[in-house]
Amino acid sequence: MSALLEVSGLSVDIGRHRVCEALDLTVNAGECWAILGRNGVGKTTLLHHLGGLRRDHVGSIRFEAKPLDHYSPRERARQIGILLQHSGRGFGASVLQTVLSGRHPHLATLAWEGADDLAIAHRQIAALGLDELVERSLETLSGGELRRVEIARLLAQRSRLALLDEPMNHLDLAHQAVCLRVLREAFVNAQRALLMIVHDLNLALRACDHWLILNGDGSWQAGPRAMLCDPALLSRAFGHPIRRVDSDSGPLLLAGL
Repeated sequence: MSALLEVSGLSVDIGRHRVCEALDLTVNAGECWAILGRNGVGKTTLLHHLGGLRRDHVGSIRFEAKPLDHYSPRERARQIGILLQHSGRGFGASVLQTVLSGRHPHLATLAWEGADDLAIAHRQIAALGLDELVERSLETLSGGELRRVEIARLLAQRSRLALLDEPMNHLDLAHQAVCLRVLREAFVNAQRALLMIVHDLNLALRACDHWLILNGDGSWQAGPRAMLCDPALLSRAFGHPIRRVDSDSGPLLLAGL
């Protein structure tokens, strides 16, 4: 495995709230990471720092051994794709136009998309079951349809590392399964990696082989899922009792009601 993202001694604050203290993290090609933690601990803020959208931190973030802030925005977009938490309607852009915009980091200044770009966009549209919506305006889509369009755009970007903020927002179970399968096929391989914020512990249990847990006081745990899938550790992190139930189809994590 080769290291794509290397984080060393990273400390991030939101006002007086410490998101993480001296975070050390290495994301290798072929890995799928989940960022876990309670609401308000700073998962989204940390993701923005990891993707180069924010720089007001202490410590270093490197992509393929090069400091992240040494990349131009266009260079960074070729390497790191980011799916934000909140969706935009694109001022009436169509599904196809939106997915095609994922190709823009790869185009020369003022260049138009070519046949290869169109082919890539249509493949991602088909993979996520959006063919019937291809000419529709984003303003006419449901929340779940819009989320799939944004994931298709991220896939069309063909970055080395994908950072996703709650990618399963608004998706029903069937579309969650399809999107997770397509994302893992695209990014969990010898050249790429995937890191996403997840609220569903059981989804993180099944889809992600590594976890980063933010505890809310700056402390954190990071490592293989099997090492961190501990009810006592998770109960402390989430401030709520969590128990593990082993079933024929694998373990389940349940929150007491």
